[in-house]
This record gives sequence, structure tokens and C-alpha cells, in this order.
Amino acid sequence: MFINQELIETLLKEAKSATDNDIQIVLDKANKREKLSYKDIAILLQINDESQINRLYQIAGDIKNDIYGNRVVLFAPLYVSNYCVNECTYCGFSKCNKFKRKKLTMDEVKEEVRILEKMGHKRLALEAGEDPKNCSIDYILDCLDTIYSTYNENGNIRRVNVNIAATTVDNYKKLKEKGIGTYILFQETYHKPTFIKCHGQSVKNDYYYHLTAFDRAMEAGVDDVGAGVLFGLSDPKFEVLALMMHNTHLEEEFGVGFHTISFPRLKKAEGMQLEDFPHLVDDDMFKKIVAITRLAVPFTGIIMSTRESCEMRNELLKYGVSQVSAGSLTGVGGYKAYEDGEVTDQFEVGDHRTPIEVLKELISSGYIPSYCTACYRKGRTGDRFMSLAKSGEIHHVCTPNALTTLKEFLMDYGDEELISMGEELISSEINKIDRDDIRNITKNNIAALETGQRDLYL
Repeated sequence: MFINQELIETLLKEAKSATDNDIQIVLDKANKREKLSYKDIAILLQINDESQINRLYQIAGDIKNDIYGNRVVLFAPLYVSNYCVNECTYCGFSKCNKFKRKKLTMDEVKEEVRILEKMGHKRLALEAGEDPKNCSIDYILDCLDTIYSTYNENGNIRRVNVNIAATTVDNYKKLKEKGIGTYILFQETYHKPTFIKCHGQSVKNDYYYHLTAFDRAMEAGVDDVGAGVLFGLSDPKFEVLALMMHNTHLEEEFGVGFHTISFPRLKKAEGMQLEDFPHLVDDDMFKKIVAITRLAVPFTGIIMSTRESCEMRNELLKYGVSQVSAGSLTGVGGYKAYEDGEVTDQFEVGDHRTPIEVLKELISSGYIPSYCTACYRKGRTGDRFMSLAKSGEIHHVCTPNALTTLKEFLMDYGDEELISMGEELISSEINKIDRDDIRNITKNNIAALETGQRDLYL
């Protein structure tokens, strides 16, 4: 088993005696961009001194800026079915919750996609409960076909990441053939006793099968995988070390680790009370584990959903977050239902800003909002993406593509204020591109957009 629970507990126990000097040594190591060991990470998880916490945040921000620059990728979830055979104690879609279940017809999928595209989205995360009868792999494949083939006046969805239950190699091959982006699966908790307790008699309650889902996905050719745990189910320090062990396992077995790590934090949902969970993560600890993760896996994308408030998400952008959702709704048919009536959500959303409001705040803070999906379509996935990122060359494609997609958004969806803000940012950022050839290509692409062309990228 590549998640060594005994080793994690030993490392955390030993780290409790770490001195300020021990922590300083690890921070210095991280600042020099040296790889951190599990022991180093365990030591950082003990950090409490305010000056050291501030240095942790500063190093995490510097690392993020060195690799990702000031780009922030945006996306939205699309929930297609809340049928579920599992009785997860933390989830609003749990089988034991009594509400009218729903899965979208293909016409309803099209309607949701059109609404999302009108919000400016080009990248979605498809979400569904686990129910082999009501939400089979064939249904998911049909949804993918429908999403990719649905066009609005201003274009279509260009990348669909998929977050569905652990499945077989054959099914992952089918997802790969449909052109998915990243396969996303949250372990929920790596602490096996807690995993078993949270999932009871559920089909999901097979810790090892769930844990090895990424092995099967990569065996099937899906080389971009996205991990995460639901922080609040077990000791967050344990979860961070387990995430790192899982990442190491994939690197050793398949040559590449997590493409992304998500940081969902336990929120109130139908049928559960937060008071029943003894490991809730407060804001201070949450910020620290995000920053420590950025130090531990510098080249992995860090995703922050609208579970968190806009204030928390804005702050975490400074400490390592590189992707955020915008305008998210977490119920099946939620985007249409938001206009027409009520819907059962999977969990409470903390950030209720519209995508345009999110973009305005990002630009005001000096970030480039990006709707780029070029890497997947140009084959820059898996170890090829990581090699480019580690070489430092990734910004030669990511920044120009971010600017191009922002320009496209401004022309198709922006209001007067956003257009003014965005045009000023684009003009400033183009001049910062250090290669003449890349700068000229970017200028030409932006000029071509103004003539009516779309979807231009490096």
C-alpha cells in the first residue's frame, strides 16, 4: 500500500518536537526551490509562529508566480445527475436523503451548456453521483458528446474535465476516446478508518479500489488526473502527507503525478450537521495547508471552488491557487433552475459572484483571467506538460493564450467597465512578453479576434 499510515503518523508525531530553527531550515530549503521530503512537509505542518507563517505565504506566492505568473484559470461545474447508491455522511446527494432525484436529458444538458457558454465558460467539470443504473458510463459518454457538440453564437465548450466515481480501465478508455480533459476524483479521506466510517454500506466503501482509480485511469491513457480530499473528515495534516505519498506513487509508476489538486472544505449539506465532524478545518489551518502544498508540489495546479467565500479565495490566490470556479451552482439542472425555481444542491456555495464580477476583481488585483484550453488540444498533457512547466517555458504559451481568451471574453460577454479594465490589462501584459516572436503572434491573434475569428491559441 503506497499510503503508509504508520509512517505518516510517525512523521507527524516526531514533527511535534520541531523547533523554530527546524522550520526555518525547511523554509530556506523551499525558498531555494529544493524538493521537500515527507519529513520536511510534516515539520512545516507544525508552523505557528506568525513571522514564519508570513514567510511561508511569501515563498508560496513567489513559487506560484515563478511558474504560473499572474494567470488564473476559470471554469464551472456541470452537475448532470444526483442519483446515487452511496450513503456518504458528508454529501447532500446521499442515498438516505429524501428528495426528488434528477438526471438531465440530453436536451437539458444542451440547455445548461448554452447557459454556461453565455457566461463565458469554455472549460467545465462534469459532476455526477454514483449509480450504475441511473447514471451509467454510457450516459456519461452521451453527456460528453452533447456538451462538445453544443454551439452558441459565440462558440462552444472546449474542454470537459470529468469527476465521476472510480471505475474500470475499459471505462477510462472510453472517457479518453471521448476527449476528456482531466479525470478528477477525490479520495475524500486517506485515513482508512475514517473512510470506512464515512461510507458505511456504500458501494464506494472499497478504500483500495477507490485509491487505485488513478492507476487504472493512467493505464487507460488518461494522463491528466486531478486529486483532492474533503478537508474536515480527518486530520488535515495527515491528509496533506497522504496526498504527497499518492503523488509520489504516480510519479514513480507512470512518470507524472497530479495535474491538479483541489481543496474542498467540508460545508453544510442536506442531511448532515457540521457538529458531527470533529476535524473541521479553520481558516488559518486551511491557508497554511494550501501554501504548504504549493511548496511541496510546485508544478501542480491548485483549484479552489466556490465552497469558499470570495474573501478566502482572493487571499488564497496569493498563496498558490491557480484555478478557480466562477458562477458555480451545485445542483442538477442548477443553471436553468436558478432562473426558474429551486434545486437541491450538493453543498452550500460560499461565493455567489457572477463570472463578470469575478473577472473584474481578478483584473483589479493584477491577475489575467484565462479561459485557455490549448494545452490539452495541443497534446501538452501528462509528462509533456510537466516537462514544459519544469523547464520554465510554459509561460511562453500560457500567458499569450490567457490574453487571447480574455480578449475573446471581453468581445463576446464583457460589459463596458470590464472591457475597459481588460483592454488596459491586455495592452500592459503584451508589452511584458519578452520574446519578440511570441509577442508578435499574440498581437496578431488579438487583431484577428477583432475581425471575427475565434479560438486562436499557441
